[in-house]
Amino acid sequence: MKKEKILNLFIGSNNQGKIKEIKDLLPKKIEILTPKNFNLSSPIENGKTFEENSFIKAKFFSKKTKMICLSDDSGLEIDSLNKLPGIYSARWSGKKDNFNLAIKKVYRELKKNNLNWNQTKQTARFICALTIYWPDNKFVSVRGTIEGTIAKFKKGNNGFGYDPIFIPLNKKITFGQMKSKEKYKIDHRIRAFRKIKKFF
Repeated sequence: MKKEKILNLFIGSNNQGKIKEIKDLLPKKIEILTPKNFNLSSPIENGKTFEENSFIKAKFFSKKTKMICLSDDSGLEIDSLNKLPGIYSARWSGKKDNFNLAIKKVYRELKKNNLNWNQTKQTARFICALTIYWPDNKFVSVRGTIEGTIAKFKKGNNGFGYDPIFIPLNKKITFGQMKSKEKYKIDHRIRAFRKIKKFF
């Protein structure tokens, strides 16, 4: 695998919350471009795993831009819902990426599954798959995971996506209640990023 450090990088995502978190993890010296710079839409994600969808995006954007591309596919798995929303996490938010809708759907599904769902611990995890894809078709994919539980109701306005309903293991507050600095030390994205940071 390539040894030289990456100095110019394309982040293959149209999710602004995700772009912000990835930028915050990367060294400041890296010049970053996103689909907005090229007016590009995201490809159809028809993979069956986080890794496959991450790879689809990284390859697609790298081919379009002739740049090294970093793509993330991440989501929330809830054990009692057969690991849903899983790879459909973003899709549950609808065409307008409205995660209030997605969170309502989570609670609706939990209640449908068990009227007393909030009296038992709802184990869950956040998963992040990161892929770096080089224009010469080399690539590397890694995964990061953090275990936790689903909060009985939405708490906090920080982060994005499902952060306000996820309480990481050994913590008493949701990602939505945490300051970015605290979240970035433990979340699924930093756990995946640590495995590829040697390239930056």
